[in-house]
Amino acid sequence: MNRFEGSFLGATDKISPMAIMECKICWTPYDPAHGDDYRQVEPGTPFLALPPDWSCPNCSAPKEQFMVLEDPGSVAQVEANRIGTTTARLVADFREIWHAKMRDVPMVNKMLSVEAFGFQMVEGRPLGVLISPWFMNLIQLPGEDEDWSNLTPGQKEVISFPSGDYEFLHNVREMTGGYKACALFSMMNDFKTHAAAVEVAEAVMSALFDEENRAETDRAADIRQAREAELAVPDVEGDDPLVAPTRRGLITGGLSEGA
Repeated sequence: MNRFEGSFLGATDKISPMAIMECKICWTPYDPAHGDDYRQVEPGTPFLALPPDWSCPNCSAPKEQFMVLEDPGSVAQVEANRIGTTTARLVADFREIWHAKMRDVPMVNKMLSVEAFGFQMVEGRPLGVLISPWFMNLIQLPGEDEDWSNLTPGQKEVISFPSGDYEFLHNVREMTGGYKACALFSMMNDFKTHAAAVEVAEAVMSALFDEENRAETDRAADIRQAREAELAVPDVEGDDPLVAPTRRGLITGGLSEGA
């Protein structure tokens, strides 16, 4: 099996038939869609299917000197494309709500916008944080072969993560279809900028998978009270409170059934 010095530490199984490779000596690309006229390699020939003695048509470097330039067929890229498509529908749904119904509601924070942040595949389903001017929710979307269009809005479901078990509500929207949401913040007025909200969303996605974040008490009310107290942390100059949740506050322990 060929080893590629600059690609995945030689793990050729991570290179798909669609991978476009590049010579790291002279930067000449090999695109399987075009093949190689110089060596009479037919279009559609994957890089890994090239003859053993094939070399760079420009500088004669061996195959081992080629790196992945881009790989639209890789698992990571396929997942990224799917996440991008599904989250785009989610954002479009809530931007429509923002413009049609929420823009003039006093409770909203007009410093914020609708954004899907940090979505990743977790057990085959996209999971991430939806930020909006009026809430921040942890969102789970269906897997590729799942149909959640028949979810009952308002129905509760407990989903487990390393940091605890969290209560999600089912919902269905026109563009998104079915999804599950766990409330992180129901009021967003403490966030002074959108960047501050993004920082908290990033911390949430990190803390969610950390077993050390399991709360030390069974009392949801105590946990929720602690979270509320931790949200307002004065800055060093004594100005307005900043949103700086601690470890327990990040994962809103009051919603964690198994905390």
